[in-house]
Amino acid sequence: MFDVTSPARNFFMFTLHKTDTQTAARRGTISLAHGEVETPAFMPVGTKGTVKSVHPQELLDPALDCRIILGNTYHLYLRPGTDVLDEFGGLHNFMQWDRPILTDSGGYQVFSLAKLRQISSEGVRFQSHIDGSPLFLTPEKVLEIQRSIGSDICMILDECPPYPCERDYAANSLKLTQQWAVQAREWIEANRPPGQRYFGIVQGGCYPELREKAARDLVDLDFDGYAIGGLSVGEPVPEMLKAADVAAPILPADKPRYAMGLGQPDQLLELISRGIDMFDCVLPTRVARNGTAYTADGTINLKNAQWEKSPLPLAPPGETHPLCEGFSRGYIRHLIKNDEILGLRLLTLHNVYFYLHLMKQARRAIDAGTFAEFKAGYISRYRGEDIDA
Repeated sequence: MFDVTSPARNFFMFTLHKTDTQTAARRGTISLAHGEVETPAFMPVGTKGTVKSVHPQELLDPALDCRIILGNTYHLYLRPGTDVLDEFGGLHNFMQWDRPILTDSGGYQVFSLAKLRQISSEGVRFQSHIDGSPLFLTPEKVLEIQRSIGSDICMILDECPPYPCERDYAANSLKLTQQWAVQAREWIEANRPPGQRYFGIVQGGCYPELREKAARDLVDLDFDGYAIGGLSVGEPVPEMLKAADVAAPILPADKPRYAMGLGQPDQLLELISRGIDMFDCVLPTRVARNGTAYTADGTINLKNAQWEKSPLPLAPPGETHPLCEGFSRGYIRHLIKNDEILGLRLLTLHNVYFYLHLMKQARRAIDAGTFAEFKAGYISRYRGEDIDA
């Protein structure tokens, strides 16, 4: 159906450096128009063109050395809109960020936020959650918006079925998502801007046979990479992992694999061990704004009274952002309790550092051939389990 030998497709995007011998964990490099991304990689979420409370330069600085961030097509389409993005030459210039950006399709937000949505084979009609204005997204329109954004990686339009849902609903939803994937693939062949790459999305709910069919059909369409979608929508963790177990082995080894919207640190390590390369999640920045910090020993809620007089740091040196070093948990609790902006900034920097540092540790362990041991020890410590029990 598609000419995979055309000049537009002759690019070197993903280099697989090493696969762990005891798990399916992988080390790789994704080469994109705005730079290289070492995998496994976590993408801080910048939904509306900013990682909340973090200056782009802080993301670029060696302390974080963030290689890629995520933006949201739905939100950027509503505000500032494609006319503004076109005027500024895309989101990179608009937000002063010169490293890669991945944008999701906005499909999840349409289904979770929009009012009075109507889904058909043509696309989705819905009302803006901001002002109620009528809007219409098609597979082609979603890619046109992402062309204006200037994303390095663009996600295609899909329907994200809820959990739980009946098999018939999941099957019909998948049929629609796969039809949209074909339409998207045709648009890409005719309109691919230089430097943009496109990922298909494996759906299918909690039904393994549907996940397998989705993965095989998408591979036939030859996308630049593949995501596993419909995770973290309320399903039990074993169901989440099963979806990856089914889909990941079917996806090409020479292309990136992305688990959308995940997740907790132990979940990320479980998915890395299943061959997933890329992750995003709002949790590091969201829970920071609510007073919670991630640590290697689990989360701590600094609103709790136990930290009021605590002289302990958030984490030892090397396990927190340099700007957080020296501040006590008692002081940061004071900031959070008084709604001081510095408090949420410090916790956000700490949590983003925590997630990026976790990925760096995972990459080192894969390189060293010790990922299985690293994963087991890290998860046991994070969950507060006795590793010798």
